[in-house]
Amino acid sequence: MNSIGLCENQNDFIMLPKVDFCFKEIMQNEKVRQGLIAALLDVSPEEISKTTLLPTVLRKEFKEDKYGILDVRVKLVDGTQMDLEMQVEPFTYWVNRILFYWSKMYIDQIESGKGYDELQKCIHVSILAYDHFKDDENCYHKIGLRDMVTGEQYSDLLELHFLEITKVPPVMADEKPIVQWIRFLGGSNREELKAMSERNEYIQCAYEELERLSLDRQKRLEYETRQKNIRDYNSQMKSARIQGEEIGMQKGKQQGKQQAEEQILALGKALQRAGRSEEAIKAMTDEKYLKKLLKEFGVL
Repeated sequence: MNSIGLCENQNDFIMLPKVDFCFKEIMQNEKVRQGLIAALLDVSPEEISKTTLLPTVLRKEFKEDKYGILDVRVKLVDGTQMDLEMQVEPFTYWVNRILFYWSKMYIDQIESGKGYDELQKCIHVSILAYDHFKDDENCYHKIGLRDMVTGEQYSDLLELHFLEITKVPPVMADEKPIVQWIRFLGGSNREELKAMSERNEYIQCAYEELERLSLDRQKRLEYETRQKNIRDYNSQMKSARIQGEEIGMQKGKQQGKQQAEEQILALGKALQRAGRSEEAIKAMTDEKYLKKLLKEFGVL
């Protein structure tokens, strides 16, 4: 089976949290949300007193507006909203997409008659199973609005968090909870997941949710259906890419052949105008001599 979603042994089957279906399921547990959000905000879990799941379909103001559908949308006691997105495959316009989601989430707070003072902080969290920051080895980035000259924070109403599970470092005794969560969310088998659960009671809760979900026949069917859809999509994209490359190569060959014919025709006319002998024109069949003539007459 696909290594992204299933363990290597069906008898040891456990759902993997980096599959979006599974991630959304374990985030239904309030203690799991409490632990992960505390790690993201770098506070103790006790400070996250309550979290509320919100509808994941963002409101459309006009009929022609584009829908925004989030993975997990959470509201904290102070009004802060968080959007947590799990993404396994690279997405070309991921930055554009998440800023669209963030902006929709931000404006979705305010209704007719309300003032701008009621707008609260919105945080987007990308959990990525691929390298997003290509030239950086850090597995966690936190981005906000700052003055580009002084570096001073302009507003705290927007935060973007990026968790890259492909870059998680080797296990350390004193690593931060956010790194523990990144390692857990990127776990590829029961052994890895269980090892991480033994270091953090909130991750332990998430692991127990995985075990419970994995024993639920209906949830497992939904999970494996999601996996099939991902495999089918990846296969279709790969096939389309190969076809595109083949078409591009054929088109390139045709264009190259046409260009070569045009160059030879132009050279022949240039040689005739220069009064070169018939032998010189026939010598164009020699590749090296041909290149020399093309350069000489500025055709190449």
